[in-house]
Amino acid sequence: MSRTKPRPDRLLTPSPRVLTNRQVPWAATNLQLRRRSRYSVLTQLGIRIAIMAVLLAIIIGFHWIERDSLKDNYDNQISFADILYFTMISATTTGYGDIVPITEQARLFDALIVTPIRIFFLLILAGTAYSFFIKRLWDRYLMRHLQKGLSDHIIVAGFGSSGSEAVAELVARGSDPSDLVVIDCDEEALTQAHAYGCMVLQGDATRDATLQAVHVERARALLVTAGRDDTSILVCLTARHLAPDLAITVSVRASDNELPARAAGATTVINPVSFAGLLMAGSAQGSGVSDYLADLASAQGRVQLRERRVTPDEIGQPLAAITTGLGLRILRGDETVSFEDPGACTLRTGDRIIELFGEGAPGRRSQASQGSALPA
Repeated sequence: MSRTKPRPDRLLTPSPRVLTNRQVPWAATNLQLRRRSRYSVLTQLGIRIAIMAVLLAIIIGFHWIERDSLKDNYDNQISFADILYFTMISATTTGYGDIVPITEQARLFDALIVTPIRIFFLLILAGTAYSFFIKRLWDRYLMRHLQKGLSDHIIVAGFGSSGSEAVAELVARGSDPSDLVVIDCDEEALTQAHAYGCMVLQGDATRDATLQAVHVERARALLVTAGRDDTSILVCLTARHLAPDLAITVSVRASDNELPARAAGATTVINPVSFAGLLMAGSAQGSGVSDYLADLASAQGRVQLRERRVTPDEIGQPLAAITTGLGLRILRGDETVSFEDPGACTLRTGDRIIELFGEGAPGRRSQASQGSALPA
């Protein structure tokens, strides 16, 4: 399957921009410089009102100067109140016909000047209503609707190179994209995440309100790839106090930050730099080891590693008796039981099994026939 183009991970920082829900194909001609608006919502609304007032003043001024070009069918007299009245019904396309232009100059002004202003006037009104009222109401309704269905989902904080690869791998392994929630501050990153079918939220994952908005307390797991170790650890701390039992995986780049990450509440800490070093060291004696490990890590590999709960029919059986794959390890509470340990002779309720499965894996055969040898 195609994956998003890897991009560097970023520090999560707040942004006021609103995410669009459509993927915008990238092209050089579509590049745009953007920055935060220097005006508040009320200021923007005031500017639009001021523009409309200026346009109305122009029309009123011309009509007052050329008031002899107008005819009042009611009393044949044009007062300033009549000018205001005629301007308003003209600008709003009402037109009762009680006051009409009678000279060619007045009619040309109405056709060439008032009509474009009238259209622009209506566009401002419609745009203001949509921007400040309709869209906000719709966004709030949609947010509440999506939040109601959030449960047992996976949250990805940071959609840089690591986060995008994690999402792509989760989808490749069969995860429903609608069960994935991506948090980032970059609009382009969220557009790419939305293309997968993920739910997206533009915000700062280090803040309580952001994680509460995606119901972190109901999530199945949180994957943190903020791009900076200090930010990732802060996200972990924030999530841990909101969801004490949540499984949190944190990616750190410095080995001395692995301990602080675990102290912050991470259940799994991954150091891509050290892992890459292990693969490179293994490849020094041949490419087979590194290729095999890469094969295990990818959903597109011939053999794969997976972790699952023990099934009811497997309880009481030895790890070697499972038929879904080659059992390698049992996770029993805080204890890790290898396949060759005595504790692997009996599977218990609540155990989690790490197994090797897939095409080319020896796990379809009984592990008992293989003795204690690891898969080649």
